[in-house]
Amino acid sequence: MSDKKSSEKIIADLLGHIRLSKSFMAWMGILSVSLVVCLYAYFLQLRDGMVVTGLGDYVSWGMYISNFVFFVATSLIGMLISAVLSLLNQKWAAPLARIAEIIALAFAAVAGLVIVMDMGRPERLLNVFIHGRIQSPIVWDVTVVTIYVLISTLFLYIPLIPDLKICSEKLDKLPPFARKIYTLLSLNWKGTPEQHELIKKSTRALAIFIIPVALAIHTVTSWLFANTSRAGWDSTIFGPYFVTGAFVSGTAAVIIAMFVFRKSFKLNEYITDYHFDKIGKLLVLVSLVYLYFNLNEYMVPAYKMKRAEAFHIHELFAGSHAFMFWATQLLGLVIPIILLLFKPFRKPLPILVIALMVLIGSWFKRYIIVVPTMEHPFLPIQNVPLNFKIYTPTLIEIGVTIAPMIMVLLIVTVLSKVIPIIPIQETLDHASETEQK
Repeated sequence: MSDKKSSEKIIADLLGHIRLSKSFMAWMGILSVSLVVCLYAYFLQLRDGMVVTGLGDYVSWGMYISNFVFFVATSLIGMLISAVLSLLNQKWAAPLARIAEIIALAFAAVAGLVIVMDMGRPERLLNVFIHGRIQSPIVWDVTVVTIYVLISTLFLYIPLIPDLKICSEKLDKLPPFARKIYTLLSLNWKGTPEQHELIKKSTRALAIFIIPVALAIHTVTSWLFANTSRAGWDSTIFGPYFVTGAFVSGTAAVIIAMFVFRKSFKLNEYITDYHFDKIGKLLVLVSLVYLYFNLNEYMVPAYKMKRAEAFHIHELFAGSHAFMFWATQLLGLVIPIILLLFKPFRKPLPILVIALMVLIGSWFKRYIIVVPTMEHPFLPIQNVPLNFKIYTPTLIEIGVTIAPMIMVLLIVTVLSKVIPIIPIQETLDHASETEQK
């Protein structure tokens, strides 16, 4: 096969999914209808107040803040794959970088909306910016989330510029206005050595800069909990504990996206079994580190058994939250680690099932961090209704919680239909280097 023919095939393969199809329209219809239903639940919450939820004086965060922590956590995967692995010259991760960046941007952008959904008076969010104090961890959180969204957008866009030029030239069946948009966004890309060098330097600078910002975003989120004296949150390791947990959920999300894109867009030649094997090993690595922090987080207070900590640990290990706790630890962490140590389980279908277990377990893990602790305050709970003592989410609350998940799916779906999810220019350069060798 000649170089030209090979290049044309690569471009055709990687641009094949940028088109409207019946399956895409049906999927978008399902997501849109589901989102409308969930937004109606949020309308009811705005109209009637937080009384429609299961939140109360004691458990005042519940599913909403569990969801926020999960979204912030999963967004860190862009930093891990696109920045850390790139700087470490792990070339196997290159085809997966854009998938990771899309997931990171979608989760980070929606994370801010999750916070708004937790507010009974969302219009008061402006007070954080107008009257915010530097001593407040909430101000820190808003700041780093905003910065991370901006950097993630640049991190997705700048390496995409050469591919946008290819889109404007090769997608000849698009309407003229769509091709003009691609041309405009490609910023007069000519493919000169100077432009290639500028893209390379800019991407590397962003990769270096995004690492401390990404670490800060979830460390600061952990400080929202750790800067209290509540049993279950009064921990000095919450920063690294949250960050490593973020890598676990993010890696699982990328594996799921890899499988779906590979199957839907016929990308078997570009997302291969080799990539699933390598990212399966990465998931084992980050899961082992997370397991280490879990042992520290629970075994140390369980050994000391201070009064408040003892009650909290007992409820997790053998009390009302025991089933969820052990299911999350075993099905969402321990068993996936064991299975992924064996190569057959790092094949596409088995690793998809394992990644789904890990991602679902990651969400429930955040629920376990938030809810049981708030159900166990230092002061005794007395002379209050039963629903104040035991937190039970309402149907409206569940609907509002699902809404951000649908928004993420919408963002990922739309982006995957308007930009190449495998970097074209990088793939062409790699193919050219291979031919020369």
